[in-house]
Amino acid sequence: MLAMLVAQQGAGQQPPETPAPQPSQPATSKQTPSATPPGSQPAQTGDGAKDSQNPEKKGTSNDRLFFALPNFLTLENAGKVPPLTAGQKFKVVARSSFDYVQYPWYGLLAGISQAENSEAGYGQGAEGYAKRYGAYFADGTIENFMVGAVIPSILRTDPRYFQSGQGGFMHRTEYAISRIFVTRTDSGHERFNVAEILGSAMSASISTYSYHPHQDRTLANTASVWGSQVGYDTITLVIKEFWPDIRRKLSKNKRAGAAAKTP
Repeated sequence: MLAMLVAQQGAGQQPPETPAPQPSQPATSKQTPSATPPGSQPAQTGDGAKDSQNPEKKGTSNDRLFFALPNFLTLENAGKVPPLTAGQKFKVVARSSFDYVQYPWYGLLAGISQAENSEAGYGQGAEGYAKRYGAYFADGTIENFMVGAVIPSILRTDPRYFQSGQGGFMHRTEYAISRIFVTRTDSGHERFNVAEILGSAMSASISTYSYHPHQDRTLANTASVWGSQVGYDTITLVIKEFWPDIRRKLSKNKRAGAAAKTP
C-alpha cells in the first residue's frame, strides 16, 4: 500500500514538472518578433498616402497653391531628397496636368478669352468656346510636359522648385525669379534652365502652328505665347516661394480661431 501511494505521488508530481521547459517559451517569443518585421515592413512602406506626403521618400509633394492648384513639384527641403527618375518626372507632370482642378481652370480661361474675342478665328458660341477650351488645355498640357518632363529627362535636370525660405522679401523674390534661368541637375549642380526657356518656346511653336487659327500662325504670335508662358511661370515661382509661409500663417490663424471658439 505504501509503495502504491509513493507511486501515485510520483505520478502526480510529474505533470507540474512537464511545463518546466520554460526556457523554450522565451526562445519561441524571441523568434516571433524577429519574424514579424519582414511581414510587417511591406505594409508600412506600401502606405502610398504617407509616402506621397513625405518629400524625403517620394521627392514630390501633395501640396496645392491656395489649397486648389496642383503644386506637386515644390519642396521646402532641398538637401534631403533623391533625384527624380525620368518615369517619376512624367508621372508627376501627368498628375498635375490632368488634376481635377485644371478642368474648371481652363474653362475659366476659355470664357475670358471668348468674352474678349481673342483669336477671333475660333468664332463665338458653343463651338468657339469649345475650341478655346481645347486650345487652352492643350497649351497648358504641352508646356507642362516639355518644361517638366521631356527636356528634364533628356538633359537630366530637376524640374522641381526648391524653396529658399531664407532672407528677406526682396532676396527671396530675386531667388524665385532667378529659377527661370537657373535650374538644378539630377546630380545637384546648377545649370542654365534650358527646359524652361527652350521647352516653353518649343511648346509655343507646337501649339501655334498645329491647332490655333491660321491667321494667328505667325512668328509674332508664337513669341507672344512664349512670353506669356514664361511670364506666367515666373509669377508662379514667386508664389511658390512664399506659399509655404502663407499656408502656415493661415493654418496658425485657423487653429487660433478654433481654440478661441472652444468653451
